[in-house]
Amino acid sequence: MHRHVRLREPRQHWALLSLVLAVLVGVLLLQGYVERSWSDLSPAPPEPGGDTPPGHKRDGRLLADSEPVVDLSGARPGAAAMPAGTIALTFDDGPDPRWTPQILEVLRRHQARATFFVLGSKVAAHPQLTRQIVAEGHELGSHSYTHPDLSRVPTWQRGLELSLTQKAIAGATGHHTRLLRPPYASVPSAMTAPEYETARALSRDGYLIVLANRDTKDWSGRTPEQIVAAATPRGRQGAVVLVHDSGGDRGATVTAVDHLLTRLDAAGYQFTTVSDGVGLPATSLPATRPQRLAGLTLVGAQLVGHVLAAGLTVALGIAGALTLVRVVLLVGVARLHARRARRARRKWRRQLQQRRRVMRLTFPAVSVVVPAYNEAAGIAATVRSLVATRYPGRVEVIVVDDGSTDGTGHIAARLRLPGVTVIRQANAGKPSALNTGIARARSGIVILVDGDTVFEPHTIERLVRSFADPRVGAVSGNTKVGNRRGLLGRWQHIEYVIGFNLDRRMFDVWACMPTVPGAIGAFRRDALASVGGISGDTLAEDTDLTMAICRAGWRVVYEEKARAWTEAPSSLRQLWRQRYRWCYGTLQSMWKHRRALIERGQAGKLGRRGLTYLALFQVALPLLAPAVDVFALYGLVFGEPARVLAVWLGFLLVQVLAGAYALRLDGERLRPLWSLPLQQVVYRQLMYLVVIQSVVTALLGAPLRWHAMRRQGTFARREPLAMP
Repeated sequence: MHRHVRLREPRQHWALLSLVLAVLVGVLLLQGYVERSWSDLSPAPPEPGGDTPPGHKRDGRLLADSEPVVDLSGARPGAAAMPAGTIALTFDDGPDPRWTPQILEVLRRHQARATFFVLGSKVAAHPQLTRQIVAEGHELGSHSYTHPDLSRVPTWQRGLELSLTQKAIAGATGHHTRLLRPPYASVPSAMTAPEYETARALSRDGYLIVLANRDTKDWSGRTPEQIVAAATPRGRQGAVVLVHDSGGDRGATVTAVDHLLTRLDAAGYQFTTVSDGVGLPATSLPATRPQRLAGLTLVGAQLVGHVLAAGLTVALGIAGALTLVRVVLLVGVARLHARRARRARRKWRRQLQQRRRVMRLTFPAVSVVVPAYNEAAGIAATVRSLVATRYPGRVEVIVVDDGSTDGTGHIAARLRLPGVTVIRQANAGKPSALNTGIARARSGIVILVDGDTVFEPHTIERLVRSFADPRVGAVSGNTKVGNRRGLLGRWQHIEYVIGFNLDRRMFDVWACMPTVPGAIGAFRRDALASVGGISGDTLAEDTDLTMAICRAGWRVVYEEKARAWTEAPSSLRQLWRQRYRWCYGTLQSMWKHRRALIERGQAGKLGRRGLTYLALFQVALPLLAPAVDVFALYGLVFGEPARVLAVWLGFLLVQVLAGAYALRLDGERLRPLWSLPLQQVVYRQLMYLVVIQSVVTALLGAPLRWHAMRRQGTFARREPLAMP
């Protein structure tokens, strides 16, 4: 079967992911809107010049404090007062899970009924408590959704506040309410002109505005005695009394209500709802089924938003801590690896000098296998660099043309370079081409090289010297990005140096190397034979092979000075295809070698160290990353922007410092670090989407084949940056 074809990949999950993210954004926006408003329920400061009420005189009369229930929908205002000897206790800002049950208990004990002007957001947060209020014979009124000053917000926001509140009440109780007390409202004579105009507009929308005769100002820290005094009417006057069952510590209010009921009950007062007190027609209207469904959706969305906000706060903290620990760990282990590598190089130089003094120049023969499919743009540069090696031993180069259609094999053959053999076969895929080359190799050490890769003159020698340790079965070289002039190239260059190479240093120290890259890897022939050669079971044959060699008991090490220059994808489309294949193949390999988690020895190190690390940092965290990024934006909008920005800048600084150290270890310039912030904002998200696509493909069992990358011929053009 022709292996270099692109089969159709699953697409529906992108719509699902977009829907999930849209829902996530929606519920977090709702939660942020609610949380920001809950943070401050104190009275709004008066507008300059807005504390004088003469604006109501346009209707020929003032709104009297004795008539707190107001209808301003007509040409002349209508108003109603509580009958003598009748008290309507009204509670604002609830329901509150701490204080409202205590208020209900006091009312129940005195067999009194009251009116609760509820916040829609708190109804949605505590629907069961709202139903309890209604079940015990009390009535509900609207107090907006998040307690803004309705006279100061835009018309659209005022409409949204009241509409959401009605939906929340319908979702919790199955009813709507016609009663409304605007936030920060008090007695009628305290209304400002803007508040009056707002009340008139709300009346035209069908609301009955309920103000108060007696404002206890219990929010101001008054004692129970002071609250009782403020709530007690003169003589036998009826009154609408304003108190609060939420918005702060309401212990004094609970005590005051108990004392007030005891005192006025003994004086013969009745305690009832606003509607019954003034003889209003039904103010609680049944909601339709669609209205109830919309309300239940709102209640559910706010509950989900609350849970998500709490969960994502924890997840963000864990992800941040793990990221920080990972960076610190990578840098610390890289420092240890650098010291070990320096000692190993000094030892190798001493041995080399000794060999030269006794004229025993014994360098093992090396076979270099180059699988090539449509690599016409760079195959000549690759082969020339291999032949130009300064390795003292014998080197044979085997180019396997895997059914190329662009003349790759002919180009390699026309070079007529000594020690180079070109083998042509029908297209069968990279694993087959590698196995063909390995079978023709005559040396005990086999180096596998991609057809777009260029070796430095000393690379082969530096790869081979690690095989002086008989326990070593494979050596990973240091892959460098050659075409790094553009922004995309710089991002990949940073990723190779900071991500891949720091990881390999750590894997080397921990003895759990999961991948020897296909661009540059050396293998002991015995190690290859012990695992049966290159498997075609996965799309990441290099990772599959490396894991198999580890499980066979061989050590796999990293040689930082063995450098190879490769051509990275030059477009986002090519990058996506490459990383998709890498990630999907890595998932396949992890699943194939999952038993390493319970095995012993070298295999156990791979499983419990390497596979766990990959699962945590290259699968789990990227899957959570989109939600974490959305939550970070949520924090910028609804939280403390300065704090969120400071945390992000702190993590960026850690990344920059780690990147600077990694570049220094690799002997690179620090100049590319200027693009790191952009990489964190753009490139990182693309890599996360690659992981999501790969996981979905794996879960669906969708087939995926090799995606050949279109080469630009970076090294054929001899770019100055290719080999600094």
